[in-house]
Amino acid sequence: MTSARHLFFTLSFSFLALLSCIAVCNAGDEAAALLAIKASLVDPLGELKGWSSAPHCTWKGVRCDARGAVTGLNLAAMNLSGAIPDDILGLAGLTSIVLQSNAFDGELPPVLVSIPTLRELDVSDNNFKGRFPAGLGACASLTHLNASGNNFAGPLPADIGNATALETLDFRGGFFSGGIPKTYGKLQKLKFLGLSGNNLNGALPAELFELSSLEQLIIGYNEFSGAIPAAIGNLAKLQYLDMAIGSLEGPIPPELGRLPYLNTVYLYKNNIGGQIPKELGNLSSLIMLDLSDNAITGTIPPELAQLTNLQLLNLMCNKIKGGIPAGIGELPKLEVLELWNNSLTGPLPPSLGKAQPLQWLDVSTNALSGPVPAGLCDSGNLTKLILFNNVFTGAIPAGLTTCSTLVRVRAHNNRLNGTVPLGLGRLPRLQRLELAGNELSGEIPDDLALSTSLSFIDLSHNQLRSALPSNILSIPALQTFAAADNELTGGVPDELADCPSLSALDLSNNRLSGAIPASLASCQRLVSLSLRNNRFTGQIPAAVAMMPTLSVLDLSNNFFSGEIPSNFGSSPALEMLNLAYNNLTGPVPATGLLRTINPDDLAGNPGLCGGVLPPCGASSLRSSSSESYDLRRSHMKHIAAGWAIGISAVIAACGAMFLGKQLYHRWYVHGGCCDDAAVEEEGSGSWPWRLTAFQRLSFTSAEVLACIKEANIVGMGGTGVVYRADMPRHHAVVAVKKLWRAAGCPEEATTVDGRTDVEAGGEFAAEVKLLGRLRHRNVVRMLGYVSNNLDTMVIYEYMVNGSLWDALHGQRKGKMLMDWVSRSEIITNSKRKHYYKKTITRSYFINNNNTGTSQAQKRQRRKGRVPPSPPSMQGRWAAVAPTPSGRLPLPPLPHPGRRPSCPRRRRIRRRRGPAGCPHAIRAAAPPAAAASGLQPPPSCPIWPFGPPPLPPPPPPDPAEARSGWPHHKSNSKQKQNLNPNSNTNTNRNQ
Repeated sequence: MTSARHLFFTLSFSFLALLSCIAVCNAGDEAAALLAIKASLVDPLGELKGWSSAPHCTWKGVRCDARGAVTGLNLAAMNLSGAIPDDILGLAGLTSIVLQSNAFDGELPPVLVSIPTLRELDVSDNNFKGRFPAGLGACASLTHLNASGNNFAGPLPADIGNATALETLDFRGGFFSGGIPKTYGKLQKLKFLGLSGNNLNGALPAELFELSSLEQLIIGYNEFSGAIPAAIGNLAKLQYLDMAIGSLEGPIPPELGRLPYLNTVYLYKNNIGGQIPKELGNLSSLIMLDLSDNAITGTIPPELAQLTNLQLLNLMCNKIKGGIPAGIGELPKLEVLELWNNSLTGPLPPSLGKAQPLQWLDVSTNALSGPVPAGLCDSGNLTKLILFNNVFTGAIPAGLTTCSTLVRVRAHNNRLNGTVPLGLGRLPRLQRLELAGNELSGEIPDDLALSTSLSFIDLSHNQLRSALPSNILSIPALQTFAAADNELTGGVPDELADCPSLSALDLSNNRLSGAIPASLASCQRLVSLSLRNNRFTGQIPAAVAMMPTLSVLDLSNNFFSGEIPSNFGSSPALEMLNLAYNNLTGPVPATGLLRTINPDDLAGNPGLCGGVLPPCGASSLRSSSSESYDLRRSHMKHIAAGWAIGISAVIAACGAMFLGKQLYHRWYVHGGCCDDAAVEEEGSGSWPWRLTAFQRLSFTSAEVLACIKEANIVGMGGTGVVYRADMPRHHAVVAVKKLWRAAGCPEEATTVDGRTDVEAGGEFAAEVKLLGRLRHRNVVRMLGYVSNNLDTMVIYEYMVNGSLWDALHGQRKGKMLMDWVSRSEIITNSKRKHYYKKTITRSYFINNNNTGTSQAQKRQRRKGRVPPSPPSMQGRWAAVAPTPSGRLPLPPLPHPGRRPSCPRRRRIRRRRGPAGCPHAIRAAAPPAAAASGLQPPPSCPIWPFGPPPLPPPPPPDPAEARSGWPHHKSNSKQKQNLNPNSNTNTNRNQ
């Protein structure tokens, strides 16, 4: 008995010793495996420096069980890169691998999907690319897979459907293509499916709607087509549905109203039609409903007023008509109501805003009428009130003057009457006040000048009758002030010593009088100044001409007197000047802009002469008394001489016409320089050529015609042939475009009285005359035109750098612009030209007059004399870079069958980002952009409302849930550096 007991203890001790030895041996093997993993990683921050002699279970990121075996490896957010070696297989008990938010790139190592004990694999927010490897389908215990925020491409891995224990599957923010595998229908335990922000397409598989445990379905920002199946009503546990930005069509299935736990529905930016089903009123848990940017018709169902938990209702950019149900104004939790760009009629609900925390109301561009509800800000939360382009009547609610949260009030183009209420200037956050195009009367409130936050004020096109408040233009943040087309009196306030931000001032079409205060020149950022059609007097201050940023100055139709300041010619930024119809006198300075100004911009000033106007005679330099004496003395003598000269002139003119015709035919028909076609046309009854110049030219029509030959052709387009006309005698080189003749007989090009459109002053003549008035450094200057009864030739300034295409892509070897900065500058200048044409001239032009950046302009920029590109233009092109072929990428073609995007709307692709920013933006940038370092700034849209948090991984964070402004899809194949702290406002800020 004793020996048996002794044997038992001996065997037990041996077994324990063996287990201890095995544990020690395994511990040594696992430590060695961890050190091998460390050796293959790049650790710039030294996060793994503690992996040394201490027990490996205490190392950072290593988790062990009670036996000391490694079960988890968490290396998240350590900025690691490098490779994961096969030594990780030495961690036999490993169940969790987290590599989130690092800098790993290349293809995902197959070893990571070959560990059969895995329960969790998180490789999100890295730079992995290529196909996602197969193998995870064999991991029977796998419950969580997160590979979002990478550059994976190719089809979704179908074998994952065999991992039937899976609860979370997240492939958002990649470049996967193809359809959703039908094998995913076997994942009956799946609670979260995230596939948004990829290139997936095709119809939604029926198997997807058999996942009875699904709580969150996020598959938007793809290219899915077809209808939403009625089987969506089978997802009884669904809480979060995102199918935004795709090509879905057909109606919204009424079965969607059978999901009692549904709190978020995003179906915006598709082709969904039909009516809003009234069954949606049964979704008692619904918080967010966004059906914007579709083709929905019908009316707003009154049943939506039953959604007592609704915080956001967005139906903008559809085809909805009818009225707004009164019950919408009773929703107790409504914070955002966006209904703009529909065909809604009738009044706003009278109770809107009274019993709800309304923050954002946008019903613009409808046909709504009636008064603006008085209680919109009773809750004290209203920040943005956007009502423009409707038929609202009545007074502006007085309650808005105490709404301290207001940021924007945009109520222009309505029929509001009464006065501008006193108190708006005391609102601490108000930035934008737009009341133009109404029927407001009375005075401009003095308290507007007390504001510290207003940056945009537009009171134009009303019936205001008052003087300008004395300090209205000295608001610290004010950038634009417009009060045109009113009945304002008085003068421009002289309190302009401090206007640090003012860039645009429009006081045109009023009854303002007095002189322009010299203190106006202290507005160093003023770009546009329009005082036309007023009653201003006195001289034009010379200091105004030297304002460093003033580009547009319109002083026409006033009573200014004296001479034009001589320094106008050396103005650093002036591009458009109109001084017509004043009482200006004296010579026009022949410098700078005034050398080429259109005479029409100086018309109506009888005392002006010289420059582009007729030259000043000697008599104009005499004193008025001497001139009067001389005129009286020679009056009779001039009459007699006038008759003699007149008769002689008539005889000489007749002789000159006869002789000129003979010389004309002798020169051009017999041995002239014109091509044969021109000679043939001249011999077929065409009229003589007539030169119409828009400025003083030293050459004649005959010298221009002498250069119209085949050897001088420099280009040919849809409107005509362009010739280079080199006239050494005048040291002049111009470009001459001979317009194509109208098809048919020559008579078809004439008007009813036998004259051409040009000769008759028709539409073409009007457009050419308008083109001749353009003065912009990025628009080719038109010098004049030559015409007869058959043809018209337009004369332009000759540009030595070729066309815009040549400048961007190069026409000959050695002429190609290789640097992106030059290309960006050229495109920016082209955009300036289009902006000038569209907003300044407001006319239609043939867009063939682009110029890039001239050598002179480059030299001036190096000297600081030419301002750089505006920030708005820089930002617009910051995400565009040359492709490997050297050409700029073409914009993506619209998807077949898609409607045009809704106006006034800019969207950016939403993608899965780092922790805390699940929808960080990736702006479009081709590989060349990433290679050259031209990465757009990272961003993460923030929205103050959102659904409550759900089981991991969470849906879009409440702080970042969509604010009604979805984001455009990105085609970038390069990983961006995402910053969760940055914020890009994609809302309608203007």
